[in-house]
Amino acid sequence: MKRLKTGIIGCGKVGDFHAKAYAGLPSSEFCAVCDASEDRAGAFGKRYGVKAYTDVAEMVRQEHMDVVSVCTPHPLHANPAVAAADCGCHVLVEKPLAASLADCDAIIEAGDRNGVTIGTMVQRRFYRPCMRIHDAIEEGKIGKPVLGMVNMFGWRDQAYYQSDAWRGTWTGEGGGVLVNQAPHQLDLLLWYMGEAEEVYGVWKNLNHPYIEVEDTAAAIVKFKNGGIGNIVVSNSQNPALYGKVHIFGENGAGIGVQTDGGAMFIAGISEITEPPYNDLWTVPGEAENLERWKQEDCDFFQSVDSMYYYHRQQIEEFLTAVQNGTKPLVDARDGRRTVELFTAIYRSTKENAVIRLPLK
Repeated sequence: MKRLKTGIIGCGKVGDFHAKAYAGLPSSEFCAVCDASEDRAGAFGKRYGVKAYTDVAEMVRQEHMDVVSVCTPHPLHANPAVAAADCGCHVLVEKPLAASLADCDAIIEAGDRNGVTIGTMVQRRFYRPCMRIHDAIEEGKIGKPVLGMVNMFGWRDQAYYQSDAWRGTWTGEGGGVLVNQAPHQLDLLLWYMGEAEEVYGVWKNLNHPYIEVEDTAAAIVKFKNGGIGNIVVSNSQNPALYGKVHIFGENGAGIGVQTDGGAMFIAGISEITEPPYNDLWTVPGEAENLERWKQEDCDFFQSVDSMYYYHRQQIEEFLTAVQNGTKPLVDARDGRRTVELFTAIYRSTKENAVIRLPLK
């Protein structure tokens, strides 16, 4: 099978994770990068020995690109994703898919219109403990999932929000903790529980007066399968604590994962040092596996460059889907569901009302 010509749009920190994966995968021929800043694109391209561009369409056409990753700030995902798709290129967009449902729909429509695959990067789905939960649900080990909970307690200080001009602003970031830190956990909740049907939520800025957006949000969710859920996410805990997702089934069994330790939610951290592990597992006959799984999963996690390894896992899976013409594990419609969920929380706060999904 031929190698796919790959590139990056957005030459920042996250773009570096994608570039490293594309440069190292045998199915990828990493050939170019693009950024609105000519200097940033040039320096990034030089580091990887590839060409640099400032125009998406020019890069895709000149390089006959097959796949690009969009790694720009959240509100700037749609334009480059649509431009690449309109040139016949498959697109993998960093989380969240976009900061608004209108932008999500523009990306999805561009993919459909051009017959190309659009994916969303949420690499925590590839963590062993997270996949173990999904497998258990699929295998019926807890019956129908009826209760899902997300708890994420982190910390972001003033230096973090001042590190880039777009951070902490509605126009530049599109939101706060819901848009930037929580999408991984929200995606897992939806992956395990299925589509949401109703949302009642509230967001607040509790202790970050120097930003416009929320640092904390809470919500109650009703799912289409009849289950319910609760979400509490925050950047207001110092020291930062953890990110967790717990699911309970109709047979009473609970399964859960600590996706992140507190260190991941501290400003300036770019390396995951605390391994994810299943912190809850009361499936009949399997509870005794918990400590063994934790040891095995932690040992494996610490044996790899985790930030790079799991980006590479999802990127490799996406490239394989493109080559085979199949649906990737996380496509654009999956990404839209996460954006729809946090949009419903924002809307519920504004209207002080239960919000019914789907949202337009």
